[in-house]
Amino acid sequence: MAGEHLLRRSLGLHDAVAIGLGSMIGAGVFAVWAPAAATAGPWLLLSLALAALVAACNALSSAALAVRYPTAGGTYVYGRERLGDLPGYLAGWCFVIGKVASCAAMAMTVGAYLVPEYERVSALVAVVVVTLLNLSGVQRSAGMSRVIVTAVLAVLAGVVAAALLRGAGGPGWSGGVGDGTVGGGAYAVLQAAGLLFFAFAGYARIATLAEEVEHPERVIPRAVTLSLTVVLVVYAAVGITLLGVIGAERVAGSSAPVAELAEQVWGSSWSWLVRVAAGVAALGALLNLVLGISRTSMAMARGGHLPAALGRIGRRHQTPRVAEIVVGVVVLGVVLFADLRGAIGFSSFGVLLYYAIANASAWTLRGDWAAARLVPPLGLAGCLTLALTLPWGSVLGGAGLIAVGLLWYAVRGAFGVGRATRSGPSAG
Repeated sequence: MAGEHLLRRSLGLHDAVAIGLGSMIGAGVFAVWAPAAATAGPWLLLSLALAALVAACNALSSAALAVRYPTAGGTYVYGRERLGDLPGYLAGWCFVIGKVASCAAMAMTVGAYLVPEYERVSALVAVVVVTLLNLSGVQRSAGMSRVIVTAVLAVLAGVVAAALLRGAGGPGWSGGVGDGTVGGGAYAVLQAAGLLFFAFAGYARIATLAEEVEHPERVIPRAVTLSLTVVLVVYAAVGITLLGVIGAERVAGSSAPVAELAEQVWGSSWSWLVRVAAGVAALGALLNLVLGISRTSMAMARGGHLPAALGRIGRRHQTPRVAEIVVGVVVLGVVLFADLRGAIGFSSFGVLLYYAIANASAWTLRGDWAAARLVPPLGLAGCLTLALTLPWGSVLGGAGLIAVGLLWYAVRGAFGVGRATRSGPSAG
């Protein structure tokens, strides 16, 4: 492939880790606890552990594949190379529709936390600002991710440390789990795990940017492992502290449980800091989400599954300008008409199916990856289980859009339009 069609390799290990952390440590760590606790009750930490297990399998499979196919597009490329054209297309389709919903959720979280009086308008402004930032080049996006992640981690660490200083078992420490039971049993635990998975999704953003990473065969596995490990530690600390200080029932009934936690351990005069951190984190995650969707759309355009214009690379910054603009416009439309709860559930459904295809692709590496006989099948089963136990509205809505995607694929194939080749774009 001609040099002008390749993205510039400008991201090092620190940049890749920052993008991975920025994609995961966003609205999820502030917003997903309440619906998950309302479903799982005192078994919230068990749901978190299940979500983490599935996320770890997905991360390992994605990293193994990214080393072998260091190009933009993520599982869209892996599926085509390992399973065939249709699975790859479905992976790209699920990623785009799921992550567009994630973008809307992040934008609405920005508005809800930073400018609640004008939530919808501020969400629209956030999408416009992030789109313009991504158009200016991926390196600047990585730099902003580092700043945002550092600030948010500092705030969360401060809340957890303040709770620990109060002393586990001391005044105000409830013990967390209480003595209640989960009405839905195992199903409720699994459904909560599916909702909590929304807070983990993002580590594969590193893989979708593989064409822009320096020495991808070394950087990608390390970046995925490091970013997921940090996030697991952060989520576990926050979850344990929430249950210990305010308890499962109050978490379930709160619209901003982390802010309520901060108010109890810091005092009301400082709880605003968590609200600011939540808004900024959501903004950072939105930035990286738009980045990842545009790269997958670019790869699908290269493969003939989306209009060729989406694959064009801008000469000045060597970024997919058309894809970034189109993604921004679509997200603006979703923000205008969607609600936060629906966006989160639908996003989890699409992204879990995306990772199911990633695990199925990694399963074919049994000849040259030692963990391929254990990790991918476990991840595949976990993704399908969590996806199918999500709220039925999310499952049916997601299935409907997947059916639309399959119809589009069939129509294009019947008329011989934009037939894709099996090989992905050259790494250069």
